[in-house]
Amino acid sequence: MKCLVTGGNVKVLGKAVHSLSRIGDELYLEPLEDGLSLRTVNSSRSGYACFLFAPLFFQQYQVATSGQDPLRCKILMKSFLSVFRSLAMLEKTVDKCCISLNGRSSRLVVQLHCKYGVRKTHNLSFQDCESLQAVFDPALCPHVLRAPARVLGEAVLPFPPALAEVTLGIGHGRRVILRSYQEEEADSTVKAMVTEMSIGEEDFQQLQAQEGVAITFCLKELRGLLSFAESANLSLSIHFDAPGRPAIFAIEDSLLNGHFVLATLSEPYPHSQDLRSPELCRPAPQLQAHSTPLLDDFANDDIDSYMIAMETTVGCEGSRALPSLSLPPGLHPPCSPGPHSEEEEDEDEPSTVPGTPPPKKFRSLFFGSILAPAHSPQGPRPVLAEDSEGEG
Repeated sequence: MKCLVTGGNVKVLGKAVHSLSRIGDELYLEPLEDGLSLRTVNSSRSGYACFLFAPLFFQQYQVATSGQDPLRCKILMKSFLSVFRSLAMLEKTVDKCCISLNGRSSRLVVQLHCKYGVRKTHNLSFQDCESLQAVFDPALCPHVLRAPARVLGEAVLPFPPALAEVTLGIGHGRRVILRSYQEEEADSTVKAMVTEMSIGEEDFQQLQAQEGVAITFCLKELRGLLSFAESANLSLSIHFDAPGRPAIFAIEDSLLNGHFVLATLSEPYPHSQDLRSPELCRPAPQLQAHSTPLLDDFANDDIDSYMIAMETTVGCEGSRALPSLSLPPGLHPPCSPGPHSEEEEDEDEPSTVPGTPPPKKFRSLFFGSILAPAHSPQGPRPVLAEDSEGEG
């Protein structure tokens, strides 16, 4: 594989790498016929990001030489980020950037052609890997928001950098509300400062969502995509469903497109009765019609060939068995307590103190490697495992 980036596109590539570095510690680089793909996933498998640069983005783009199979590689994010560390330097001194993969020496070579004939060559070691894929489809999300990245970037500026999560919802008058998310502690008497921003419907290019819907997601991982889209003067689309379902943040251009898939809290919105009733339990996991064959493919792979997002806790005991049910798309049954549900909860969670708010719960995201089917148990069997962050 060999590709050549020239002019201002060198800085665009560097900005994309900076955005991906906010998500994961490893970078998956894969040359495709459709362009060069850069992907990453965070350690808890709750965030996935992908940039695809079209062949027209490069002055020269060659997937593989004749008789060679396309290479896929995985490298440390810090190593690749060090090449594009200073964006100001890239813009002022670098004329072009050449990226090549050498399968024999297992080296990713990045050469920067600078002014006055200076050349900087970086030889980065990599590992062969399978293709990293996330199962998502923006077309199946019922709620869509699209606005210039500048509008959303200015809206998140007042939030402190240390803020972990932010809640996005539709309030009265179809105004889009951004509010800082704070965990409510039963024994805490200290009231934390809450920041809220309100954006009118007229500032959005598309607003397809009903009043009362709200999701909570990680703000830090979104800031990177906002910064990239704002510098490229692109619009950002937000596709989301009910709380607990993944939210998809997308940008698209003739030369590139990017998708960030972030897990959302499965808890209802705690601050306003206008957005979502706190009496509803989180929606049960469901298998959508489009994802069934994909999950079947993952089940046929060896268990080490795919990765699955971890779920810190489960809201209802019955939701563990519901993934095997066949539900129509868009149906989210509430967790209605049955005649024995209280007894089961008491047996399963003896340490729960009455009045204590539930911990954060994230819905699982599935990530799989594209492999040939191998021997494994028959039938789709989604796997749930405890996240390391949820222990203790």
